Amino acid sequence: MADENYTHLKPTTLNIPAERVYSVARVHADYCTEQPREYWDYEQSVSFDFGEISQYEVKTKIGRGKYSEVFRGCFAQDYNKLCVIKILKPVKMKKIYREFHILTHLTGGDNIVTLYDIVHDPRSKIPAFIFENIEHIDHKKIFPTFRIPEMQNYFKQLLNALKYAHSIGIMHRDVKPQNIMYDPIRKRLRLIDWGLAEFYHPGVEYNVRVASRHYKGPELLINLRQYDYSLDLWSVGCVLASIMFNVEPLFKGDSNTNQLIKIAQIMGTEDLMAYLRKYGLLLPDEYNGLMKNFPKKPWSKYISEKNQYKCPPEALDLLDNLLVYDHQKRLTAEEALAHPFFKL
Repeated sequence: MADENYTHLKPTTLNIPAERVYSVARVHADYCTEQPREYWDYEQSVSFDFGEISQYEVKTKIGRGKYSEVFRGCFAQDYNKLCVIKILKPVKMKKIYREFHILTHLTGGDNIVTLYDIVHDPRSKIPAFIFENIEHIDHKKIFPTFRIPEMQNYFKQLLNALKYAHSIGIMHRDVKPQNIMYDPIRKRLRLIDWGLAEFYHPGVEYNVRVASRHYKGPELLINLRQYDYSLDLWSVGCVLASIMFNVEPLFKGDSNTNQLIKIAQIMGTEDLMAYLRKYGLLLPDEYNGLMKNFPKKPWSKYISEKNQYKCPPEALDLLDNLLVYDHQKRLTAEEALAHPFFKL
């Protein structure tokens, strides 16, 4: 991932971009702007002391990603106290600074994974994050078991996590089931993996090479770079649709180009074109000859006797207000939490 920067902003005034501002977040737009520079500037202000790696022991490998390998571990002084050890693969220190800086702001927030420590191997200098251990069951096993109360609990906690992050100026930018740890026994959720997260500033043009393909908002696929927190709400809508319709993922593109076509095949091409016109953008050249005039499909096409119990009108309305092309028209996390779906 190519890291974005703030070089197109006037150097002394963060909140006055050098280029036109055509999209500003509807909520918490100025939070970072109103904070001292050290709050958001992870390149200039991040400093930390590494903890002692000998305090932790690796037990078993539990996952791997593009930028890290993840292990379950324990505290050397108390084998019964578990933790998760995320060992980072070689990446630019700027990316490590960003993730650590963001996690220090987020730790303690509702339904957000807690960072315990950052350590590194004294010889290789490879850093690792130490997180709380989270008991969970793979989403592919639990999603089919969900009924309305479980859906309400799951999404209330997920939205609470995003509400908190957004309220302090942070976009997650990689919401997907694999990054949502849910314990159906304790009914407890944690939003993890903040490695692609970023601070939001009005007018900044961000990298569109974020989020996992099947959960990418259309703004990323049409190269609309002034996106905001609403990107995370599109991804929430994708997860909600997966649970409601027993299909994962709803939009299953085999490339970024194909991903937008898959979205248009369900949500229609007409509204996509209106979205492009609103923000003065053209459909990228790679769609020439591929993007057809697809009609919008009603959600009823995805409802059957097997899943209709998860698709009451309130859930369909919530979905309608999350899966919206125009990012400025999507519900915010706060608005979603107040939706009638959660009052059923």
